[in-house]
Amino acid sequence: METLRADAVVIGSGPGGYVAAIRLGQLGKQVICIEKESVGGVCLNVGCIPSKALISAAKSYEHARHNETMGVIAKDVSLDVARMQAWKGEVVNKLVGGVKTLFKGSNVKLVVGTATFVGPHKLEVKTSEGILAIESDHIVIATGSRPIVIPGFEPGTDAQKRIVDSTGALALTEIPKKLLVIGGGYIGLELGTMYAKVGSQVTVIEGTAGLLPGNDPDLVGVVARKLKKMGVEVVLEAKALGWEEKGGQAHVRVQTKTGEKVFEADKVLVTVGRRPNSENLGLEKIGVKIEKGFIPADKQQRTNVPGIYSIGDVAGQPMLAHKASKEADVVAEVITGHKAEMDSVTVPAVIFTDPEIATAGLQQHDAEKQGRKIKIGKYPFAALGRALAIAETDGFVKVIADAETDEVLGIGIVGPEASDLISEAALALEMGAFLPDLAMTIHPHPTLGEAIMEAAKAALGESPHVVGGGARRA
Repeated sequence: METLRADAVVIGSGPGGYVAAIRLGQLGKQVICIEKESVGGVCLNVGCIPSKALISAAKSYEHARHNETMGVIAKDVSLDVARMQAWKGEVVNKLVGGVKTLFKGSNVKLVVGTATFVGPHKLEVKTSEGILAIESDHIVIATGSRPIVIPGFEPGTDAQKRIVDSTGALALTEIPKKLLVIGGGYIGLELGTMYAKVGSQVTVIEGTAGLLPGNDPDLVGVVARKLKKMGVEVVLEAKALGWEEKGGQAHVRVQTKTGEKVFEADKVLVTVGRRPNSENLGLEKIGVKIEKGFIPADKQQRTNVPGIYSIGDVAGQPMLAHKASKEADVVAEVITGHKAEMDSVTVPAVIFTDPEIATAGLQQHDAEKQGRKIKIGKYPFAALGRALAIAETDGFVKVIADAETDEVLGIGIVGPEASDLISEAALALEMGAFLPDLAMTIHPHPTLGEAIMEAAKAALGESPHVVGGGARRA
């Protein structure tokens, strides 16, 4: 058996793994990155990037068909699904190719195979050419996560392939006439919205009392109203019981608040969450601690076994690509002897629905649960010149601050380009900003970013564009 030796080894090449490998290489280490499927992991190949590409295409299609308000009349607009999928593939390939180029430029050796621990500092990797042994004093586990499967709704196991997970939903070559989405979380609503825009009749089944569980109901309400306007049916407090193939469709039995109902669908998208990939790594052999499938790590991404590190989805919530990349930066510096730890004030989150939702820091419902005394400033996009000019006025910015000190505790945005606007909020929280810092910073006009400044002013009772100034305490 051939044995390779490296200064550091990274298992997984997603936004945590590939960043860790590249940074380690840049910092002078000889690095091996092991990937069992595709370089770039879920995010680049079947997650963040392809989904946002299709969401963007769907938005362009919708705008082309329904932009009469601006006087733009487009006739005979059609959707070429094959070309849309090909374009998505081009985007993915460009980014994956970029990662491979960075590997080469950073002295990172890529090994394609499945890794298993046989000792604290030794791995066996099953490749297409046989078994390879790899040894290192520093091994980073960045194996990511996968969709949770509902028994009876396993994707792709039926002859007609009626049941799909998020990966399958991103690869459909035909737009389903009827799409049933099981799970009203961010993945289900992102993809459900996308398919509704390109012509599917969408129904969303959610087990809890509200969509996007855990998010600010104030923000979610705007998205829920838009879904209704788009013709998306939402069934809350419901549970999928089973299904059968009948009449060329899936007939899905659902237990609702009013009794059992049957929903017909051409495709059934199951999106009820994700679970960490910590199995079959041989971690039990070396005593690495696992909690509910996650591999916990300290602020320096160290597990309970010296020389073994954990980053990204497998390390714990939140399961977000940018959190994984930040942990990758930290672990690379720790391994190379630098003083570093994961000490971010906030990890912003984005949901690419229509309109988008983005949050950073403490949200109103969190503050209320903690019994915090807060003040809130809200500013609607409907009152913003730039939002009116682009005909996207749904939503608002909400700023949450300490009622006594005016320290900014959190910001929530629902509206156009929330995914980009939230970066200012994240920076404000990292810098320890107070309401006057946001309110007194001159924002360019006319822009969507003005809404953050105006919301801060509203929290201070100083907004000239809100009746009475806008301040209120909670």
